[in-house]
Parts: sequence; C-alpha cells; structure tokens
Amino acid sequence: MPHALMVQGTTSDAGKSILVAGLCRVFKRRGLSVAPFKPQNMALNSAVTPDGGEIGRAQALQAVAAGVPLSVHMNPVLLKPNTDTGAQVILQGHSIGNIEALDYHDYKPKAAKVVFDSFEKLAKQYDYILVEGAGSPAEINLRQGDIANMGFALHANCPVIIIADIDKGGVFAHLVGTLDLLPKEEQKLVKGFVINRFRGDIALLQGGLDWLEAYTGKPVLGVLPYLHGLHLDAEDAVPDNVNTSQKDSFKVIIPRLPHISNHTDFEPLRLHPDIDFHYVSHLDHIPSADLIILPGSKNVGFDLAWLKSQGWQSAINKHLRYGGKLIGICGGLQMLGSAIHDPLGIEGDPQSHTGLNLLDFETHLQATKQLTNSTGKLALTTTPVEVKGYEIHAGITQGNALKKPAVILNEKPDGAISDDNQIFATYLHGLFDSVEGLKALLEWAGTKTTTPFDINELREQQLERLADAIEENIDIESLIDNM
Repeated sequence: MPHALMVQGTTSDAGKSILVAGLCRVFKRRGLSVAPFKPQNMALNSAVTPDGGEIGRAQALQAVAAGVPLSVHMNPVLLKPNTDTGAQVILQGHSIGNIEALDYHDYKPKAAKVVFDSFEKLAKQYDYILVEGAGSPAEINLRQGDIANMGFALHANCPVIIIADIDKGGVFAHLVGTLDLLPKEEQKLVKGFVINRFRGDIALLQGGLDWLEAYTGKPVLGVLPYLHGLHLDAEDAVPDNVNTSQKDSFKVIIPRLPHISNHTDFEPLRLHPDIDFHYVSHLDHIPSADLIILPGSKNVGFDLAWLKSQGWQSAINKHLRYGGKLIGICGGLQMLGSAIHDPLGIEGDPQSHTGLNLLDFETHLQATKQLTNSTGKLALTTTPVEVKGYEIHAGITQGNALKKPAVILNEKPDGAISDDNQIFATYLHGLFDSVEGLKALLEWAGTKTTTPFDINELREQQLERLADAIEENIDIESLIDNM
C-alpha cells in the first residue's frame, strides 16, 4: 500500500480541495511521488483526461499541483447533478447514465468496487496519495454504504485529518461535533485537525487550541491564514464577481444558469484587470454590456427555459441590435440554434426545446458523450491564433451556420460565426486560457486590452503561494509520519 492521508472536512467548502492541492505542491517540491485521489465527487466542473475520460475539476487542479498527468483513477466516481434529485453518474471517466438520489444509495456497492480498484491502480504508480473527502463524515443520513469519507478510510486503513473553516464561525463546535459523531473505530483514524482561514493574531486563538487538544486528545496540526485574493479553480460553487473600479471598463455578463457547468472557463475574464465582469443571478436586473456569454449547462433544456423566463431572450436580441457581441460555449452554443432535441431523455423526459433562433442549426442529444482534449486555431483572425482546451458534450449539432466555423479544432471545423460577425459559438472549453486567444477574442468583441493576462501563470503563482502558507503553518513532518 502507498503512504496515504485523507483530508476530511466539517462542512462543504471547509478547504479540503485547497489543502490537498497545496499539499500536492508541497510534496512535489520535496521530490516525492504523489497523486491526488477523491473517491466520490459531486460537481459540474470537470476536466478531460489524456485518455478521454472525465474527472472533477478539483482533482485536475491537484494533479497540476503534483506535477503529474490527469487520470480517471484520481476521481473514479463523479456525480453531475442534472435535477434537484438526480445526477449523471461518471465511473472511471465515463457516463453510465442518470440515477435518482435514492436509487444511487442502492448502487453504492458497485461504485465502491470501482473506487477501490482505482485506488489500487494509483497505489501501483505513486508512493504517496493525498485523498480528499466529500462534504462531512458526520452526515448521519449518508453513512450507510459510505465511500466518500470514513467508509473509504476504514477500508483503506487510511489516516485522516479534519479541516474546519474558522471564518464561518463555530470552529470548535464543528470539530468537536464532527469527531463525537464518529464511531470509536473511525475516531482512531483521525490524527489531528487543521483550522483554515484564520485572521488576526494567533495568540488570541491559542487558548482555544489548547482546550481543543485537551478535550479531544487530538493535536492541532496547523492553522492556515486567510489568504486574501487566492484564486484557484473552484470545484463547483460559482465564485463571486470581481468588481473593477474603472467605470469605462469593458463589460462582460454571464447568466448564472441553474445548472451552469465548467464556469472555470471564465476565470481569465473574471480576474482580468481590464474587464468589468458579472454573473447575473436569478431575478437580477440584466445590465447592459459589451459582451454576453452563454455558458455550458448540465441540463440545457431546463436552463434554456430559465433564460427565457428571466427575460434574457429579449435582452440578448436588444444587445445584438445595438451592436453587442455574443459568445456561446458548449450548452450555450446549443441554445443559440433553432432547436434542441432530446429523444432519449438524456436530460430528463424525452422532448424538444425551441432555441433562441440566432444561428441556423439544431442539436440532437445522444447517449454517447464527446470527451476530447483539443488544440486548434481561431477562425476569426487573419493571423493564426492558437487555442487549446477540451470538449465535454452529449450533443451533435448540424446546420448551415456551421459552414462558417468559429474554430478549427484538431484540423476539423467547430462551431459557427454569424454572418454579421456578432455571434461566436463553439464547443471548446478553455477558450480564454491562452494569452493570445484571450487577446484576440476580446479584440473581436470590441476592446484592446492593455494588460496581458495568463491564467496558467496565475494558477502557478497561486499554487506556490498556497504551498508557502502550508509549509509555514502546518507540521508537514508530522503529516508524513502519520502516512
């Protein structure tokens, strides 16, 4: 067995993903052979592996931090919610279909076999494995057949540390309550605690730390500071807007769809210093903008109906009449056509949806999902501009508008540009990640940026910053000794 350590949290968003990513970078710095692993993930942000599989975005970030190739075995079970009670189930990178929440509990024994198979495969490749839990191990209603937290840890005899977010308040209650709700055999696996996002003088916290250690008999392995402005790929939650103080900044707006997926596409825009970027939420006023982007969706028909109910169709038509630019990516591309047909019920009941009728094509959803890492060139520039990214979609799109493609991917045409040059549609995720691609698309949309922006460089800087904070504030030697 490899040296393994599992990071579990008192709540969702306690810092599990970030801590694992940071530890992956710390281990990489030390020349250790390390890989991330999350038995079961629920997220709509995903990435495509080199072998054409799909894993959660957080595990992709952690693999980058570890300096190792992405693998489907890093996240063997991925649940992608497409309704309030159901999700598409991805096993070792590939969809097996949709399952309702109650039915999934009966399916867990089969999923467990996949989880342990993937863990064993990683164990043969790497000396150290850093495991991320999901949600909280103290969710009593989900304990039966658990494969995401302590159920996995017990099977693998994997030591556990529990992280809690002090910025949320009640950190001692979170940690003590979580530990107390675990059976004794699971408590024995817990090697200590990490407190996340602390602001202020650590001396003011010391009395609480001493009490926590005395009460639980478990050490506090470290207290991580609140890292202001830490920007790393979010696992699922759509991040907050980053407002710019420049009144004349180029304005970009994106509807926060109920089933928005792969919103990490837009981090280069959200974080760009020359752009005024906003997600527009349910019932929010739709402001005027220079560029509107329709993002990907895990339930395109539902989200298309939501768009229309919120007034987006008329807002988009007005935007185009006044010369604004519009981009559709993946599900956003499909919405721009005349219809989306779902005869197999891929996203729910078999039905067809009338699109926004802005581009002459239709989409038919199919059971087989397209999963591809792609490279190519933008078709809207006279000088070749390279882009690269990935495709994740179940739709096949056909129609006359595709005769004028937006991108040439892997030497094949993709997407469409409208005849009036106002609409750009593509299946390519990661469209804005390259410096030159981002610059070219913003110029097409009507602005010349003065600040080059490289999201990949920023990601590396943030990983290094995170690793520095972890090395300064966590007893790494104790962690390694416990593995």
